[in-house]
Amino acid sequence: MTGPLAGLRVVDFTHVLAGPACAYMLGCLGAEVIKVEGPRGDAMRHRGGTDPVRAAHGASTAYLAQAAGKRSVVLDLETPRGAEAMRRLLARADVLVENHLPETARSLGISPEETAQLNPRLIHCAMTGYGRGSEMADTPAYDVNIQAATGLMEMTGTAESGPLRAGAPVMDYGTALAAGFAICAALVERERTGRGGLVDVSMFETGLTLMASTVTDLTATGNVPTRRGNAANSRSPAAGSFPCADGILSVGVNEAHQFAALAHAIGRGDWLDDPRYRDADARRKNGAALAAELGEALATRPAEEWEAILRRAGVPVARQRRLDEAIALPHLVARGFLAGLGDGDAQATTLPFRIGTHRPGPAFPPSAFGADTDDIMAELGLPPD
Repeated sequence: MTGPLAGLRVVDFTHVLAGPACAYMLGCLGAEVIKVEGPRGDAMRHRGGTDPVRAAHGASTAYLAQAAGKRSVVLDLETPRGAEAMRRLLARADVLVENHLPETARSLGISPEETAQLNPRLIHCAMTGYGRGSEMADTPAYDVNIQAATGLMEMTGTAESGPLRAGAPVMDYGTALAAGFAICAALVERERTGRGGLVDVSMFETGLTLMASTVTDLTATGNVPTRRGNAANSRSPAAGSFPCADGILSVGVNEAHQFAALAHAIGRGDWLDDPRYRDADARRKNGAALAAELGEALATRPAEEWEAILRRAGVPVARQRRLDEAIALPHLVARGFLAGLGDGDAQATTLPFRIGTHRPGPAFPPSAFGADTDDIMAELGLPPD
């Protein structure tokens, strides 16, 4: 294994999406990740995605998305020998990632208090819906619940549509990134102190963090956000989604120089001398008229043409794309963002950054269920049965 976390062992005792994704990301950074599952396996093996054949074989696309680069071990923690194997594994680990309810972790003998006694250097990352220390500590939650609870769903959509869930499980993957960030910080602290400890990660708080500017605006002004459809948060009348002759163009014009570039590029340089649009205050006061005129201009060409024209002019724009179009973009291919999984054409996302010129990614494809159990038991000094 290579990467900044090479030499570290991570025990991944998680299920569904947020926890497995966090451990996958740590593996992409070079850590050795051991995925521990019970005899029935992670429930996501058999559900999620749109491929029933893979799901029937315990390799649903939702599971594959964060399964690569992990050794697979099957342990029944409700049996004495399974619990002993887990204790030995944790005694030699650097990080435990788990996303069980606190009461479940206690019942399985892996509460933060127990793991700290077992291995004082262990970083115990506990991911839950609402975090510890309140009456909601043992409240179960999925991505859709957190989108509803944080107010994100209430802000999404239009007055006509009503609240809408974001199209992807953004809370799960946002929490995975937050947990990975926290674990890396805890590892740095361990270098100074020699001690591990609990990393308490809340999906609910992650959701609010993803809405940080909106939270601050609410607390400062008392203005509760409302559903604004595809209008930009900047409230600039020259920012939003505009139908074109073919397709839709997202325009993000917020600065004076961007507005000038937009006006010249679409042949409306006269706007710069128009008192209604001469400065930001005037444009806001006459926002409806400006948005209407901009819409008329953009409707004369396809979105793909406008995207090329306006990008050359330095205007922040993007054509609205389907996911299959987005992942086929040449720049994404050139950056090597997607990793093959050794399963036909299946690919997984890696990490959204490079370290120098290195793209962190999984070291090997997903392992078969329990494929590494015997080897790891031997490493722990236990018989394979």
